[in-house]
Amino acid sequence: MMATGMNTFGVPGNLMSLGALDFGLIVDGAVIIIENCLARLAHRQEHEGRLLTLNERLEETMHASQEMIKPTVFGQAIILLSFAPLLMFTGVEGKTFSPMAITIMLALFSAFILSLTLVPALVALLIRGRVAEKEVWLIRKSKDRYLPLLDKALARPMPFIAGGLAFFLVAFPVFGLLGSEFIPQLDEKNLAVASTRVPSVSIDQSLAMQRKVEAAVAELPEVELMFSKTGTAEVATDPMPVNVSDGFVILKPEDEWPAGVDSKADVVERIEKAVSGQLGQVYEVSQPIELRFNELISGVRGDVAIKLYGDDLDKMSQTANEMVEVLQAIPGAASVKADQVGGAPLLDVELDRAMIARYGLTVKEVADTVATALGGRESGLLYEGDRRYDIAVRVPDATRVNLDDIRALPVLLPEEPGEIRQQIPLSLVANIQLTEGLNEIRRENGKRRVVVQLNLEDRDAGSFVEEAQAKIAQVELPAGYYLEWGGQFENLQAATARLSIVVPLAFVAIFVLLFMALGSAGRAAAVFLTLPLGLAGGIFTLALTGINFSVSAAVGLIVLAGVSVLNGLVVMTAIRERQEHGLPLVEAIREGMAEKMRAVIMTGFVPAIGFIPMAIATGTGAEVQKPLAVTVIGGLIAATVLTLLVLPSIAKVVLGAIENRRRKRDENASPIAPEPA
Repeated sequence: MMATGMNTFGVPGNLMSLGALDFGLIVDGAVIIIENCLARLAHRQEHEGRLLTLNERLEETMHASQEMIKPTVFGQAIILLSFAPLLMFTGVEGKTFSPMAITIMLALFSAFILSLTLVPALVALLIRGRVAEKEVWLIRKSKDRYLPLLDKALARPMPFIAGGLAFFLVAFPVFGLLGSEFIPQLDEKNLAVASTRVPSVSIDQSLAMQRKVEAAVAELPEVELMFSKTGTAEVATDPMPVNVSDGFVILKPEDEWPAGVDSKADVVERIEKAVSGQLGQVYEVSQPIELRFNELISGVRGDVAIKLYGDDLDKMSQTANEMVEVLQAIPGAASVKADQVGGAPLLDVELDRAMIARYGLTVKEVADTVATALGGRESGLLYEGDRRYDIAVRVPDATRVNLDDIRALPVLLPEEPGEIRQQIPLSLVANIQLTEGLNEIRRENGKRRVVVQLNLEDRDAGSFVEEAQAKIAQVELPAGYYLEWGGQFENLQAATARLSIVVPLAFVAIFVLLFMALGSAGRAAAVFLTLPLGLAGGIFTLALTGINFSVSAAVGLIVLAGVSVLNGLVVMTAIRERQEHGLPLVEAIREGMAEKMRAVIMTGFVPAIGFIPMAIATGTGAEVQKPLAVTVIGGLIAATVLTLLVLPSIAKVVLGAIENRRRKRDENASPIAPEPA
């Protein structure tokens, strides 16, 4: 059913859509149904004193499914709703996580349908022998230890509530200490080395310099080969000047690396050392996909970019160079560089108007002479079949690159009647020299732009930008000039801003579903209060494992919220049923928690176990999945333990307050006196 839905909605099968499937999460609904079916079958067998017939088994499983329809429907709806924020992502995060959300939602919906139809029928058909309602050794031992703690929580709920509140509050400063990044960096197994030279370099000289770089890198024993692309290809999908080369370094398998080279960081350090002897070049070491990824989404190749907007390119270039010096001193900054605004060679022809007038010439005549000689002029057409080509005439290339030859270009004087037309060298009417001019002018939103960009080494984007912003603020900007921070950090800000809107709306919708399922705002609030405890568990897990907060970790927290609430809903439903049967509050809570302890443990730990392969994976792409899996595993363990201890304490206080208020209202209600006859 999931595969059919993926084909229907055009969802591709990739690392995130299929790799993020958690079979433990999918079977949660079936676990609840089977657990209730087995309990009813055991009770019916004990009542009848014999094995049940097929019709009796079908009857009991049908009643068991009917009893769990409401909590199952609302529980699955809550989990589906917790994935809804992932569908609101846009840009790169939308392309990454939307297929995952759609796939999991399709799988959960299919599992929900089957858990209410196929699963009860299979239980009735396959469970033919004697069913004894007894627990396995692990559950029995856990319950023996749990029930005394439960009695303490019901006797003195406030210490347990205070402990849960402290657990949640401590998570705030811990979250502030976490590093932050957009998406974890993938290990592409290969490297990209971009070489930038002075803009005046020729294509031949640029190629010669790049070949030296390739030879130096290829000598490293861990490098399989290196190839490069210089300038713009014939198919100009990636326009670049001739002074820029993109080199791609293909590495050997890690088991073939020499001794002492243990990580990719060591390889990068060795490559930088190998090319450091090549003068006149600036290098940027990255990864092939990462380099293009950054360039496509933000227009820059670095992980972090500072975009400086203004009008005067000289002032902008000077300010950008000051920023480069500041950023180079910050730990974690690598390959810091600014756009090369100037440095392009120009032929400056300054016309001498006084001398032009003295020789009886016009400015247009002299300018046309220069343009014709150097740029060429159309002098005819060449026909080849149906095609025709313009024929342009200009001086030879050897003359065009020689400054003395250009100065000696003849300029014809005005023709005098009866005299031979005279000519003078161009140097008499123009001052000609080579200068440096603008290399490029980049614009964004109608403003001139100069970019300072860098890559990060052993540093998260969030903490680096926070430190860099404080130090860059000390660089004085010209009046009317302003900055924007871009790169991966820009995407992180956009995703965080969207989550800050969508996630609270999803939480409100979850509370509404809880209210509809439990029929009471107090019960809904008691269950909803377990949600932040699960989120706190996910945050502590990130801190303990040293993983930065990213969009992937945020997705894990969203998944965690749905499963945490599901456990609370199952427990509160059992407590409500016992209250409706007339049991006192404390007894209802104790019996409900004791009965549903096994279901809570299974619905909490089974999804956590399902995420373990993602958490321990080491292949390419595992970096994106790992924060999600680690967050869910740690959060579910914490949420399960806290649900078993804190939820009954909260239920005792909240539901007890509701009962006391109802009792006082009934006591204060005066009876209606009968009317006199």
